[in-house]
Amino acid sequence: MAGLIRGRTAAMTTAEQPTVPLAGDARMPLLGFGTWQATGEAGYKAVLAALDAGYRHIDTATMYGNEEEVGRAIKESDLRREDVFLTTKLPPDRVGRERETIEASLRALDTDYLDLWLIHWPPSSPGDSIPVWRELLAARDEGLTRTVGVSNYSISQIDELIQSTEETPAVNQIRWSPSLYDRQTHAAHRDRGVVLEGYSPFKTSDLSHPVLARIAAAHGVSPAQVVLRWHIDHEIVVIPKSVTPDRIRANADIFGFSLTAEEMRDIDALGG
Repeated sequence: MAGLIRGRTAAMTTAEQPTVPLAGDARMPLLGFGTWQATGEAGYKAVLAALDAGYRHIDTATMYGNEEEVGRAIKESDLRREDVFLTTKLPPDRVGRERETIEASLRALDTDYLDLWLIHWPPSSPGDSIPVWRELLAARDEGLTRTVGVSNYSISQIDELIQSTEETPAVNQIRWSPSLYDRQTHAAHRDRGVVLEGYSPFKTSDLSHPVLARIAAAHGVSPAQVVLRWHIDHEIVVIPKSVTPDRIRANADIFGFSLTAEEMRDIDALGG
């Protein structure tokens, strides 16, 4: 596996991991662990393996059906709750039941607070987005979550929230990878103070692409590790997912190298 290529310990202490500041005093690790489709005992073991490998940022969602397993793994890791950045998400069909949903998430995760609560997708009715956003802000103000944001929102939809409430989402979690790289989208998030968080980094990546292969060989790493490091060097949060322990460790083993400015430009160009 890629982690064995490097011959180093994948785990990194929380203090050493690069983070990005969010509203208030929250800091979000740039590397997170995604849990979509990681359910049941396999999901629990995957989260435990991730925490053991050094991840300190776990991403889940109400619709993933694994909040109990995620919470159990965090509890049994013996890590302090404040050392793990925890995200979950509100399904768009829970319009009008926001408080009920976050309370259920907190019970399932066995925690008193979230670090980040996201609207998973824009509600199907455009008029519902503002009231849902106001409910997330209310949950934040009550201390149920440290910060709030959105997922799968366009820049125009983010602007609508900002203009209506004068409150900027801390994060927008969207599908992202080198092949999807768009300089304008990246800049638009940065200009608004919204942290860009990418999911499915490998699903739309051609890991056999000559550019990724060349850069990987230059650093003695795998193309997958190059893709993850590219996110980190752009200060874009990335949440790879896996239930395979070796791959979980390899995906965490990306802090022993960095990409040159030229390598970053070459990878950016894969987005066309």
